[in-house]
Amino acid sequence: MFEQPVTRRDSLIRLGGFAVTALGLGGLEAARADAATVSCILTPEQTEGPYYIAGEKLRRNITEGRPGAPMVLRTFVVDASTCRPIRNAAVDIWHADAAGVYSGFGAGASNRTFMRGIQRTTAKGLAQFRTVYPGWYQGRTVHIHVKVHVSSNVVHTGQLYFPDSMTDAVYRRAPYSARGSRDVRNASDSIYRSGGKRSLLSVKKNSAGVYVATITMGVHRT
Repeated sequence: MFEQPVTRRDSLIRLGGFAVTALGLGGLEAARADAATVSCILTPEQTEGPYYIAGEKLRRNITEGRPGAPMVLRTFVVDASTCRPIRNAAVDIWHADAAGVYSGFGAGASNRTFMRGIQRTTAKGLAQFRTVYPGWYQGRTVHIHVKVHVSSNVVHTGQLYFPDSMTDAVYRRAPYSARGSRDVRNASDSIYRSGGKRSLLSVKKNSAGVYVATITMGVHRT
């Protein structure tokens, strides 16, 4: 099933010439020191798509033992106006497994929970998940869906993306390599073209062989 883009918040405000998504925690601390003169990029809104299931579990490990390259997803949530971390926001994610299947739909209909979960942000704005590198499915580039809830209100709905070069490297190995070549890359994806560059994850492989994907999402509290 194809997903159609929706109207997005499209702020291009810059912080010293750099996007907030490129900032680490040190950068955020510096931003706090000069809060009167800075603004943060507002993460673009994108469609929630057809595979959302409300009321997911509050948990960090969302793999349920399914195969795939192990990955830690680190999402920082900050106020788009001040760069200050938002504590106790609920980050709600869902994505396809290594075979390109969503829980609760199609081949995954018998299980409604794998690769889905919610985490609350810490005082530093961090919500962290243990998952696997997502697989691809026809008509879409590789992505993770996300909603951010603050005080029971949905303040952001979007999608997170991966550098194509990193995905190519991951997909050369099992179980991904058994599926053949994916049919859509970032530049060819209609939803990615509507703000995806500002929702691109920074992905590195650590010494334990685990992929660590990180992004900072700037949102409005209401």
